Amino acid sequence: MGYYSDYLSSGMNFNQLEKERKIQLKKISDFFSNSDILVYAADLMKRAPVSIDYTDILAFEDQLSSITSETLVVILETPGGFGEVVEDLVSLIRKKYKKLIVIIPGYAKSAGTIFAMSADEIYMGITSALGPIDAQIQVNGKQFSADELLDQFKSISNEIKETGRLNPIYIPILQNLSLGELKRCTNAQEFSKKLVAKWLEKYKFSSWTTHDDGTEVTDKEKKKRANYIASKLRENATWLTHGKSIRIEDLQEMKLQINNYDSITQLVEPINKYYALMRISFDANVYKIIETINSQIYRLIATGAIPKPQQNGIPIAEIDFICPKCATHHKIQANLGNKADLKPGNKPFPKNNVFKCEVCSTESNLIDLRRQIEAQTNKKIV
Repeated sequence: MGYYSDYLSSGMNFNQLEKERKIQLKKISDFFSNSDILVYAADLMKRAPVSIDYTDILAFEDQLSSITSETLVVILETPGGFGEVVEDLVSLIRKKYKKLIVIIPGYAKSAGTIFAMSADEIYMGITSALGPIDAQIQVNGKQFSADELLDQFKSISNEIKETGRLNPIYIPILQNLSLGELKRCTNAQEFSKKLVAKWLEKYKFSSWTTHDDGTEVTDKEKKKRANYIASKLRENATWLTHGKSIRIEDLQEMKLQINNYDSITQLVEPINKYYALMRISFDANVYKIIETINSQIYRLIATGAIPKPQQNGIPIAEIDFICPKCATHHKIQANLGNKADLKPGNKPFPKNNVFKCEVCSTESNLIDLRRQIEAQTNKKIV
C-alpha cells in the first residue's frame, strides 16, 4: 500500500496526525540544512474561502515570527487567489530570509504559480502541477480570462479593419464592454507577467552564471528568458483553460529549471508522507493549514449553526463544533441581536472569535463562522 492508504488504515486521530506531520516537516527541514519551513495549504475540494486572500498575511507573519535560518522552505498547495496578496507575502518573506525554496507536492495553480516563481529553487514531483497565470476577471457576472477577452476584442478590431464594417453579431458583445474594463484586463495581465518576470530574473536566475558551453550569462539574457517564461505562463492561447495543469516537462520546455524531488531519495519519502497526512487532516472540518514545525494555524468550517428562538424570544444559533485536534464535541451558543442566557451545556461564542478547547487547549478562529451566521440572519452576534 501507499502512504495514504497506510495512514488511513492506522486510524490516527487529529492530534496524532498533527504530530506525524511535524516529524515529516523536520525531516524535510533537515535535508535543507535545518532551514525554517512553512506550510501554506488549502483543501481544494471544500466549499470554503480556500483562496489566497488578505486574511493570510497576518497568519504568515505570525508563523514566521521565530526565525532560525537564512533560508525558508515553503510547502505550497493552493487553487490560487489574489496576486496582490502573493506580492505582499513574498515581500514579507524576502525581508526575513535570503533564500526561498518552494515545494509543490500537489497543486499550486494561478496565484500559487506566481508565488512559486518567486523562489530561488522549485521542487516538484511527477504528479505536481502549476497552472496558467492569465488573470481572471468578472464581467456582467461572468468570469473570463483577461487574455481571452483581449484576444477576442483584437480579432473583432482586425476584422473591422479588413472588411470596413462591423459584423452585427458582435454588437451585443461590445455593448457589454467598456474601455475601462478592457484597460482593467490589460493591467491585470501586465501585473502578473511583470511580477513573475521580475522575480525570475532577480531570484531564480541569480545563480545562473554560465551556459552549457561555459560562456557567461548576461543580464540581458536573464531578462529575455524571464520575460519569455512569464509570457508563456500567461498565454491563454497556449493552455486554453485556466485550470490546465502545467507539469515539470512543460516547464522544462520553457527552459525553466525544476528540481524533481522524486529522484532525491532523502526527500521524496518525507514529502509524500507529509502530503498524505495533510490530505487526511483535511477530512476534518479544516480547510486551511498554515504551519511550521513548532506551531500551526487552522482555518475551520463549523457546522450545525441553526438559528432558533430562546424561551424569552431572543434568537440564538447553536453550533456543533468539533475540535480539530482532540475531536472533542462542543456546543457553542451565539446570541443574535440581544443577550440571552446560556442553555445548559452550551459555551458562549467568543468575543474575539477565538474558541479554546477546554480539553487540549487548541485555539480555533471562528471569524468565518461569525460572518456566515450574521449574513444568514442579518443580526449581529452579541
